[in-house]
Formats: sequence, C-alpha cells, structure tokens
Amino acid sequence: MQKRRRVAITGIGAVTPIGITADGLWQGLRAERSAIRSITRFDPAPYRSQNAAEVDGFAAADFMERKRAKRLDRFGHFAVACARLAIEDARLDLPRENRERIGATMGSALGGVGYAEEQFGIFLKDGIDRVEPQLALNVFVGAASCTVAIEFGLQGPNSTNGMSCASGTIGVGDAFRLIRDDYADAMLAGGVEAPLMPLCFGAFTIIRAMSTRNDDPSRASRPFDRARDGFVMGEGGTVLVLEEYDRAKARGAHIYAEVVG
Repeated sequence: MQKRRRVAITGIGAVTPIGITADGLWQGLRAERSAIRSITRFDPAPYRSQNAAEVDGFAAADFMERKRAKRLDRFGHFAVACARLAIEDARLDLPRENRERIGATMGSALGGVGYAEEQFGIFLKDGIDRVEPQLALNVFVGAASCTVAIEFGLQGPNSTNGMSCASGTIGVGDAFRLIRDDYADAMLAGGVEAPLMPLCFGAFTIIRAMSTRNDDPSRASRPFDRARDGFVMGEGGTVLVLEEYDRAKARGAHIYAEVVG
C-alpha cells in the first residue's frame, strides 16, 4: 500500500470584517471586538433582522489589475485577494513551480448570488443589453476555484463545493486528501461569501434564520448561548495554502500546522 503523505498549512490569506491579511485577522481576534453592526449596504428597515458583518477598507485593485477587477464581482474579488495573500504568506514562487501539481478547492454557500441580484435589477430596468457580459462567468459557485486558477495559472485539481456553512471546511478537507494521496503537491483551499444584497438577505429573514437582536448588534452572534436567536450574515473569505509536509520543510516554509486525518 502506498504510504500516505503528510500535509502542512504554510500560508493564510484573509479578507474578513475584523481584519484583512492573516495579521489583520489575528489582531481583530485579539481585540475581542465584534464587527457586527446595523447593515449599511442597503436600507435594513423593512427586515426583521437588520444586522450583518461587512468588510470595510477593501479595494480590489490592491490585489489585481484594474482591468481584471472590472470583470469580476465582489465574490471573485474576495477569492483572488485571499488566494494572493495566502500565496504571499507561504512565499510560494509560482513561476518556478510545476503548476500542474497545484490546484484550488474552495467552498461557498451562495457564490455570486449578490451580483446576480444586482444584475437582475439592471435587466428589469434597462434590458438585457445593459447586463454585464461577465455575469454568467461570475455567479456560479464554482467561480471561486475557477477564478483563482485562472488568476494564478493553476492547472492541478480544481473544484468548489456548495455545502452551505460547511463548504469552506470541506474545501480544506478535499485539498488535504488530494495532497495526502499524491494527486497534488500544493493546494489553495478555503471559503468565500459575498451575499449582502436585499433579496438574498431578505430570504433568510423570511425563514426566521437570522438574529433579531437589532438593538445590540455586537452581541447578536452567539452560537453557543442559550439565548441564541439565529445567525448573523456576513461576507469575506479565507484561503489556506496546503503543501506536502517534507516539500514545505525542504523549501524553508513556515509551517502553521500539520493537517491530520
């Protein structure tokens, strides 16, 4: 039986409401300050639930060419930005790598649904000719891993799962198994969401899935509390670089953790 390979995490890229970059995320966690507030992306007054975790201070042009940024939606921006930050953190020199042995496995519950909602409004108002030509390429959940692969020229295994709240974790697990079983040497893996638009937000309000602690947003997300009354919708993403352990060690990479399973 072929020996299973060890797998290490060597890079972290994060775009989150409490911080951007691995250091920003860590500082946000250490500050112990909630990023949840009354939503500002649109008027929340008609909704039972009015809170969300929004990403501030994010500019897509900081992470990709402006021309490329114009062709992607916020979902794609987050995916590329997180992947770039993870690659930089892992100090992966992609031009010197065999990119047929590097892939991407991502997860997303809703994909580009926010962008679809925006473009549908344009379609109803101005007709099909005013809809962005890239719509079909950006809205499907699989755009997460495909966009990352295109941006960085990755030719290894590629997939995005849509298994709701567990999707990002499943993406990491898929990457782990691909490296462990020698289908890849390194993988970008994680999860991305950009769902903060009126209809999408309202759909979860209708089914009473979200917290209505509107008078105290910072304490609305309390998943293990007896007084929990629902989840809080947010946006952002995180991507990890996973590598075969001995390879990572040989190139002097910082190893955050070993993945076992």
